[in-house]
Amino acid sequence: SDLVITTYALVHRDRAFLSLVPWRRVVLDEAQNIKNPFAKQSQAVRELDAPRRVALTGTPLENRLAELWSIMDFCNPGFLGTLNEFRRTFSVPIERYRDKERANKLRALVRPFILRRLKTDPLVITDLPSKLESKEFCRLTAEQASLYENCVKDMLTQVDRAEGIRRRGLVLTALIRLKQICNHPAQLPRDDDPDAGGPPQPIRSGKCIRLLELLEEVIASNAQALVFTQFRQMGVLLASMLRTRFDREILLLHGGTPQGQRQAMIDRFQTGTPDAPPVLVLSLKAGGVGLNLTAATHVFHFDRWWNPAVENQATDRAFRIGQTKAVNVHKFVVSGTLEERIDQMIESKIALAQDVIGSGEDWLTELSTSQLRDILTLRPDAVADED
Repeated sequence: SDLVITTYALVHRDRAFLSLVPWRRVVLDEAQNIKNPFAKQSQAVRELDAPRRVALTGTPLENRLAELWSIMDFCNPGFLGTLNEFRRTFSVPIERYRDKERANKLRALVRPFILRRLKTDPLVITDLPSKLESKEFCRLTAEQASLYENCVKDMLTQVDRAEGIRRRGLVLTALIRLKQICNHPAQLPRDDDPDAGGPPQPIRSGKCIRLLELLEEVIASNAQALVFTQFRQMGVLLASMLRTRFDREILLLHGGTPQGQRQAMIDRFQTGTPDAPPVLVLSLKAGGVGLNLTAATHVFHFDRWWNPAVENQATDRAFRIGQTKAVNVHKFVVSGTLEERIDQMIESKIALAQDVIGSGEDWLTELSTSQLRDILTLRPDAVADED
């Protein structure tokens, strides 16, 4: 055969056979799949015998600089040194200390080997429409504020008495719980939940109230929308809520969706006909890459991954070649909570370090108790007026 196409999972499973073939060239699509150099599929890919290697990816950096090292080391083994050398020379100075001189040196080293083409570059495509991004600032309801303050109080009390891995685990668990509270109280497992057994009430969540307002305008204008959430459970709640409110077919795609149903769902959404479902709710991991959803002209990030590379990948399901209309991107932020503070921190980190923001949410677990208190404590403007 002149060409063999396979998957990352199969390369690992058939590595003993594939590594015997003297390939002329190996091309990796979605090369972020080898971002972890210690993963079995990454190791299997590196074992392939090929003098010419090409890596294609829209996100050479998702969380940390080590991911860039992994992809570059596949293309040019040894060029950036060992992983430990790379961490000592570049990762620690750039990620921890924002060393611009080291960042410039790294950029100069890798630039000759990278062809970066942006969709916004007129030399690439002349007819891609504009992308309009906005932040939708919401308030907590009184119920959400009470749950939020109790969660912060409990967490700060516990982390003062904990160390090491246990402390990081407590912080990460609390951060996820606070995210869920900002989304909707029904995301928390509670015996006294008033929505138990039925669709969640939007009035209990400032975010849900705002989402319904915006989607009402989208549906009234016969447009279509993607709604991304980090949580599969929240996707189920949102889909139920939207079906009840709009009495329309609302699609839901998550990691548990069978492949056959997944493709049928995408085809149904992409028809663009008047009876096509107006909203597709997606879990960020299941729907964030590899899908063509250009029928949508609105993208809602209901809760934030706190990683601009991941969010941009999700947005690009609609904002991609083949899109003929302007795409409106709405990023939800709850004012006066950790969501607003971390959004501000990410913006400053992007400006300083070109999308290098540490390791996803894990960098938050290293903050001191006083820093956590400052970031997580509710401000007076976080709660909506009762009327």
